[in-house]
Amino acid sequence: MEAYRDQYATIFKNGQGVTVLAISTDEVSTLADWAKEKDFPVTFVSDRDAVAGRAYDVKVPTLNVNRRVVFVVGPDGKVAHIMRPFRELSADAYTELGAAVRRAGGG
Repeated sequence: MEAYRDQYATIFKNGQGVTVLAISTDEVSTLADWAKEKDFPVTFVSDRDAVAGRAYDVKVPTLNVNRRVVFVVGPDGKVAHIMRPFRELSADAYTELGAAVRRAGGG
């Protein structure tokens, strides 16, 4: 998440025309504390029961965690790009993500 924060201005044009949701199975209070501590400019959503994780096929079957997958959704509400898995340690992944956001109409 630090990489998203650090590249937020570039990839997401500081949120102009873009909403970034980070969905996790962590508790709401855990996510809120972490977001505040690290100064994340994105919205965290708790998916404690992994409902969204199952719906988007990102939940690890044997654990109550979601895999790191990025969905870029266009203004029309349709999924425009999926990065499965998201390679958060790869600079190329952020280049690809930025291009996908631009193509989808977000910035």
